[in-house]
Amino acid sequence: MLLRSILATATAATVLLAPTAASAATTDRATTGTDQAATTTADNPTTGATAAPATAATTLAAANANPVIVVGGLIGVSIAYEPIAARLRADGYRVWIYQLPNLGFGDIRQSAQALSAYVAQVRAATGAAKVDLVTHSEGGLVSRWYVKFLGGTDTVGRYVSLGSPQQGTYVANIINFVGLGSCAGIVACQQMSIGSDFLATLNAGDDTPGAVRWTTVRTWQDELVRPVDNAVLADGATNVLIQSSCPLRVVGHLGLVLDGTTYTVVRQALADAAIRPTCFAV
Repeated sequence: MLLRSILATATAATVLLAPTAASAATTDRATTGTDQAATTTADNPTTGATAAPATAATTLAAANANPVIVVGGLIGVSIAYEPIAARLRADGYRVWIYQLPNLGFGDIRQSAQALSAYVAQVRAATGAAKVDLVTHSEGGLVSRWYVKFLGGTDTVGRYVSLGSPQQGTYVANIINFVGLGSCAGIVACQQMSIGSDFLATLNAGDDTPGAVRWTTVRTWQDELVRPVDNAVLADGATNVLIQSSCPLRVVGHLGLVLDGTTYTVVRQALADAAIRPTCFAV
């Protein structure tokens, strides 16, 4: 059943989504990022109280906030992230979408080097000292490697991961078990296997280096990150389980970039606000 979910997800992403160039929505104004330390909270079993919609004041604040780069995941063509990018733009953020090189099949460390160059381009284009990263799946690992080993602690203000296998996923290990070889030769899959050398290096020491504000979001219905708690970080991160606040909310792995409740968490994290997911958000 799990393998069928993997294959179905991969097929759907490949067939339905045509690759496009990484896109950007910019304004003429350049800003500088803030430098704020991460705060430590546990999973937020908050109530389902409705969060206020974006107001003119919050939209103005977003326009003067750090540029936001949405970092895609494995097989994550840029058009797949247009829905969350559109939400961010509607809230006033300047948004770029970063599609992983070779759709994320290659070495995650090399993808992180490419992300480093992309961040530099966005900063140069906007004059911003820092960017905020909203990441999905493998993109969260790429971004963490950039922050931890490639100087990202100086250039990233906020990091938000959606369904990223921070500690690996048994799905990658199962692919080996069912006889498809070492992740069918996909380097990134090998690196996302629980117990990989890549993850051992990434997770050694501090999970949340620097003054970056770290937030992770996960869902019980994630088909590709198993166990789902492998999507959390330690050492000062804010780890949000959607169903802790909204037990009836059903959100899959790909759904994390489409779901309204998840977006309310993203918006709150980028605004350094208390995390109170809106359970009935569209």
